[in-house]
Amino acid sequence: MSILRGVWGVLRALGRSGAELCNGCGSRLCSPLSFVYFPKWFSSTSSNYPKKPMTSYLRFSQEKLPVFRAQRPDVKNRELIRQIAEAWRELPESEKKEYENAYKEDWRIYKEELHRIQEELSPTQLQSLQKEIKEKRLKRKELIRKRELTFFGKPKKTRSAYNIFIAEKFQETTGVPVKEKLRTLIDMWKNMPASQKQVYYQLFEDDKIRYDNEMKSWEERMIEVGRSDLIRKGTKASKKTDLCDDG
Repeated sequence: MSILRGVWGVLRALGRSGAELCNGCGSRLCSPLSFVYFPKWFSSTSSNYPKKPMTSYLRFSQEKLPVFRAQRPDVKNRELIRQIAEAWRELPESEKKEYENAYKEDWRIYKEELHRIQEELSPTQLQSLQKEIKEKRLKRKELIRKRELTFFGKPKKTRSAYNIFIAEKFQETTGVPVKEKLRTLIDMWKNMPASQKQVYYQLFEDDKIRYDNEMKSWEERMIEVGRSDLIRKGTKASKKTDLCDDG
């Protein structure tokens, strides 16, 4: 579950990830610093450290969630989020402006409070705090990315011939301790004739084809929903080339 402060209210009610919520509005899930780990000697500061405000869309989502939930009690979370996102897209610009103005005002207050607290820290404390923030941000970014890939159904990677063999035989062997079972299977693979291994190498090749086809379809779908940031770098370059050729 995302640890972004502004998302908490929505996510607790939905029980879904921040990736799904932001996918609904067609925008990338951002990772603003809203919850930070501080060293123990920052404990007096951490309780008063400001949290980044909710974006205009998240504020709208949090307000409308109880209404949508009451009107559609049987709707699944994913569909509910999609409907909220659609309602946001169809919201008149004048009403969106109210949410945007509220976000700007909260942001102004946040920056003022942030500046005030940072002024109270010594240069050494501030430097250490910024280092902690950077490390936490990188870890959080990677965690969010992994959860997004899982949520968006990224195809499972190809298994090696060896892994296919282990998985197959592991299920067949019963009544043996796990470690002993693995040692036995490893020895079996090492001593297996190349002709018998060929069966698993063929399964590996077949799985590669499956993976390539599924990844192609998945990456095309990610581009369609505006999440090209999740696809492989090589694919991005290829897509750009295709677009230039089409143009």
